[in-house]
Amino acid sequence: MIPNPEQIGTSMAESTRHAATGWQRFWNAGGWWRAVILAAGYYAIYELLGLLVGLVFPDEGTVRGAAGSAMDVFIAIALPIILASVVLVIFAISIGWLPPLFARQTIRGRGWMWVAIAIVLVINASALLSTNFEDAGLPLVASWLFTGLFVGFAEEVLTRGFVVNLMRKAGRGEIAVALVSSGIFAALHLGNLFTTAQGLTTTLLQVVYTFCFGLCMYLALRVTGNLIWPILLHASTDPTLSLHEEHPLGGNPFSIIAAFSTYLIVATGVILLIVFLVSERRRARREL
Repeated sequence: MIPNPEQIGTSMAESTRHAATGWQRFWNAGGWWRAVILAAGYYAIYELLGLLVGLVFPDEGTVRGAAGSAMDVFIAIALPIILASVVLVIFAISIGWLPPLFARQTIRGRGWMWVAIAIVLVINASALLSTNFEDAGLPLVASWLFTGLFVGFAEEVLTRGFVVNLMRKAGRGEIAVALVSSGIFAALHLGNLFTTAQGLTTTLLQVVYTFCFGLCMYLALRVTGNLIWPILLHASTDPTLSLHEEHPLGGNPFSIIAAFSTYLIVATGVILLIVFLVSERRRARREL
């Protein structure tokens, strides 16, 4: 007897489910609490890697050089997050998610979501145009740009990659997906209260900023349809703002935008969040 094609498809699907390990089935079930566990695990590993790097390359040692130098930026900032990125890739491979993370999004965005990308690009461009590159020097600029690639990769793969997918696999709506992915991204920066000397007020402002920035990255994911674009957008943000902060070009009108970038992102995030909530509720009603 010739088997029915539908029976063959069902049999293959069942075989795939049975072939999955308990580890894979655990993560494939999705859910916000799994997202929290993953983010907490990542943060712990990242901090541990930072401590190990600090032990191998002490502050202002012969290899690391002076604070703020090109090699110091690479060792203190880039190296731990490069190693953490490797951990994320290994984790993605272990649960079979590496190709799906970078697959085209099935849930697409709307035209107004491009505003999030435009605002971030304007801020980053203004920071570049108001940076004293002669004062910074090519090695430091190159070190920051290289570092930015891995910052963008690690943080976006974690929050707009894993967290978004975990929420969707649990059947959560896109409002919950956006809020949880942005919230976890913001919560990761709470650790700066204990690992830096920036204080409570600055840390809380940073948490609000990162939540709004995270929302912009989620909207970038939706409207572009692929994780690679939030990664690159994020990768262009940290280097440009850091270089501008450390080596500002005096008397440049573009520096005003860069100087108020935190407040611009917060304002943009709040406005777009309201628009997003209204838009998603309307979309949900149309799909009923």
